[in-house]
Amino acid sequence: MKPIRIGVIGTGSISESHLNAYSRNPKSVITAICDVNEERARQVAKKYGADKTYSDYRELLADPDIDAVSICTWNNTHAPISIAALEAGKHVLVEKPLARTVEEALLIEKAVRASGKLLQVGFVRRYDPNVQMLRRFADNGEFGELYYAKASTIRRLGNPGGWFADIERSGGGPLIDIGVHVIDLCWYLMGRPKATTISANTYHKLGNRSNVKHLSFYKAADYDASKNTVEDLANAIIRFENGASLMVDVSFSLHAKQDEGSVKLYGDKGGFEIDPKISIVTEKYDTILNIQPQTDSEAGFTGDPAFVEEINHFIDCIVNGTKQISPVEDGVEIMKILCGIYESAAKGEEIRL
Repeated sequence: MKPIRIGVIGTGSISESHLNAYSRNPKSVITAICDVNEERARQVAKKYGADKTYSDYRELLADPDIDAVSICTWNNTHAPISIAALEAGKHVLVEKPLARTVEEALLIEKAVRASGKLLQVGFVRRYDPNVQMLRRFADNGEFGELYYAKASTIRRLGNPGGWFADIERSGGGPLIDIGVHVIDLCWYLMGRPKATTISANTYHKLGNRSNVKHLSFYKAADYDASKNTVEDLANAIIRFENGASLMVDVSFSLHAKQDEGSVKLYGDKGGFEIDPKISIVTEKYDTILNIQPQTDSEAGFTGDPAFVEEINHFIDCIVNGTKQISPVEDGVEIMKILCGIYESAAKGEEIRL
């Protein structure tokens, strides 16, 4: 069988993780690169051996030599590019979040249905080998009923600026950028229960803290210290129809001693932690046990292996019709939760989904 011919749209930092993974997959070939910065597209194409470059995604989508695309662009372009790609008969892997709004997400889902093509949402943390291991434990009842989860991703000085800090392009700040990862991770491992109510807060107190000296942090290519229209911090408690709940807080900027990341889930037979490192807690013969699984990495997120598994799964779904791990329906549900958090915060009250 001929390899799946891939077009990558957008050459920002996240695209490199996609490109590295495609280059290692024997069933795919990187055929085209697209970026509004044509020179950057040419440089990336040369690095990864792509024959074609484009500065307009519409031209790439019109190319019959492209079978599937990775969309690694600003959040406000996810919906129009995804829909156009599906209508052009391409399979789609779109970076998280699926869109900026529930309405956009539903339009994408409608396009998936009409096209008959695959759309995979880039919830890369689902594909981490450690997460898949824990999912197997959960599916086999080792933790019993997972009824409570809490997740925290705190950056004390970590507003990337640029499009990340422009609500028109991003749709939001730390919640929609980094919070989406841990919210989806907990929801996925809890069995994807339907969210029913959300009570949340967002804060705009510190801004991007561009005045801070002596401490460096990642900045977007289009960083502008004078522009920031997203929240510093978001927190929420999410209730699900099965009685489970998730508590989450995320920040770009906070007067915290250090960056922090934790993801913990609790069941009636046991519990486990993913961040900052993998561990399992259970009880046997009236004794509490802390268990350390022996894996290639104790880290909660292993980065490169997760992206490799994500891309391998995308190609496998196209070639073999494998059941999707992160289908469009999940992207829609997560958008409902994210937008529900922003709605609750704006209203200052609990909202019902």
